[in-house]
Amino acid sequence: MRTVIRVSDEDNVAIAVVETGLHADTVVEEFGVRVIEDIPFGHKVALTDILQDEPVIRYGVAIGFAKTYIPKGGWVNEKNIYIKPSSEMNQTVGQKPFSYRFANSPKPEQRFFMGYKNSDGMAATRNVLTINTTVQCVEGVVNYAAEKIRTELLPEYPNVDDVIAVNHLYGCGVAIDGKGSEIPQRTIRNIADNPNLSEGRLVVGLGCEKFNPERAFPEYPRDQVIILQECQGFAGMVQTIMEQGQAVLERLNRRKREPIPVSELVVGMQCGGSDAFSGLTANPAMGYASDLLVLHGAKVIFSEVSEVRDAVHIMKGRITNPTVMEKLDEEMAWYEAYWSEGKVDRSANTSLGNKAGGLSTIVEKAMGSVAKSGTSEIVDVISVGEKIRKRGLTFAATPASDFVCGTEQLASGITLQLFSSGRGTTYNLQHIPVLKVSTNPVLSEKWKDIVDIDAGKILTGEESIESCGTAIFEFLIKVASGEVKTKSDTYRIFNQLAVFNPAPIT
Repeated sequence: MRTVIRVSDEDNVAIAVVETGLHADTVVEEFGVRVIEDIPFGHKVALTDILQDEPVIRYGVAIGFAKTYIPKGGWVNEKNIYIKPSSEMNQTVGQKPFSYRFANSPKPEQRFFMGYKNSDGMAATRNVLTINTTVQCVEGVVNYAAEKIRTELLPEYPNVDDVIAVNHLYGCGVAIDGKGSEIPQRTIRNIADNPNLSEGRLVVGLGCEKFNPERAFPEYPRDQVIILQECQGFAGMVQTIMEQGQAVLERLNRRKREPIPVSELVVGMQCGGSDAFSGLTANPAMGYASDLLVLHGAKVIFSEVSEVRDAVHIMKGRITNPTVMEKLDEEMAWYEAYWSEGKVDRSANTSLGNKAGGLSTIVEKAMGSVAKSGTSEIVDVISVGEKIRKRGLTFAATPASDFVCGTEQLASGITLQLFSSGRGTTYNLQHIPVLKVSTNPVLSEKWKDIVDIDAGKILTGEESIESCGTAIFEFLIKVASGEVKTKSDTYRIFNQLAVFNPAPIT
C-alpha cells in the first residue's frame, strides 16, 4: 500500500495518505526518503532538501517558499512556508499547455432526468411552495406559517415536495441606494426566479421597509402580496398566508415529473472544509463530472474568488473569448479593491481547519479548488448574484464563504449542487439538492450518515478520478430525478441563506 502521493513529477513534496500519518524513521521506498519527524495524515513530506527561499512545489507549481532550510524527509507546513504576491507566484513555475478532457469527443447520446418543466421553459429538480420575504422583520411569522402549512396542508398534496420560507437579513436599516446595494437586491430578486422556486411563490412584506415589494419584485402582482401590517393580528397574518399558500399548493399538485434532457440542468460546484486531499480526489472527480455535464450541454457554475485568485492564470488558459477575459479581470479587480478597503490579506482565506488538513498556503488551496471546475472552456464570467446566461462552464464571481457562495449560486440559477469536503461540514440548502462528496476515507467512515459519495477511494486505488467522476454524474441524475434523497435532506439539515451585502448598514 502506498504511503504518499505526489501529483506531478516536478513536485518536491508528497502527501501522507496513511491514516495514522508518517512516523519518524518511516522509509518512503518509492522516493528513497526516510521521514525525520512525525507527519500527520494529509500533510506534506519533503522529497528533497529545500533550501531557504527555494520554492515548495506541488501540482507542478510553487505553492510557497521555504522560510528556512527544510531537510529531506521533513514536515512541510504553514509554519515553514511563505508566499509572495500573486504575480510573482504565478511566474515561478511555467504552466504546461492546457488540454481539454473531451475536446474531440463525439456528441454523446442524449440523457434525461425526471424533472419539472416550468411555464417559462426552465427545468426544476423540485416542486415547492416558496414564501419570499422582502424584509427580515417578517421571518418569525413566515417561519411559523410555513411550518403550519407543512404539517397541516402539505400531506394533502403528495406531488409537492416542500414548503420553503426564503428569508434573508436585508430589507431595512440599509443604505438602499448605497454603493454596492445592487448586489443584495438582485440576489434576492434572482433567488425568487430560481427554477426550483419560481413556479409556486408567495411574497410577504411588512409594510414599511425600504426594500418594499414594488422594488423587490416589480413584476409580481400587487394584489397577491401579503402585507403583515394590513392583517388583523398574528392569527390574521397566519391565516392569510395559509389561504394563499393553499391556492398555490392546489396548482403545484397538478405538476408531475417528466423526462427532461440533462442539458437543462444547472449545477453548482462548491467546496468547504477543504484539506490536502481535496485537489487529489473529490475536486478532480467533481471536475470530471463537470466536464461530462458540459459535454451533455448542461450549465455548470464554479465560484469562490478568494480561493481561485492564485489560479487565475490557469483559468485564463481556458478562456478564448476576449470579452470573457476582460470580465474576469474586472471581477478580480473589484474584489481586490473590496479586500484592500477592508485591510484583508489574501492569505486570510485559508482557515485553521484547512491548515490542520494539510493546506499550507492559499496558493495550494487555489490549485485544489480550481480542480472542481474540470477542464472545459470557461465560456462566461458573471458578477455575484447574476443569472447564468450560457450553456457550458461559467465562473460566477462570488465570495468563498460556503453560505454566501451557496446563496449567490442559488441566485444564479443552480438547481443542484456538488459540494466537496475533507474536514467535514453540515452545510446544506433546502432549496436545491446538495450532494456531499468526501475527499478521504476517514471522513467518509466517520460521517457515513452524511456523506453521499466517498471520493477517498481514489486514494486507496479502489476508484480512479474518471470512475468516481462518472459515478457522481450518474448519482446527480438520480437525485435530480427525485429517485434518491441526499443524506442531509433525509435529516432535513438546512442552513439559512446568506445574501452578500457590501453596501453600508444604517
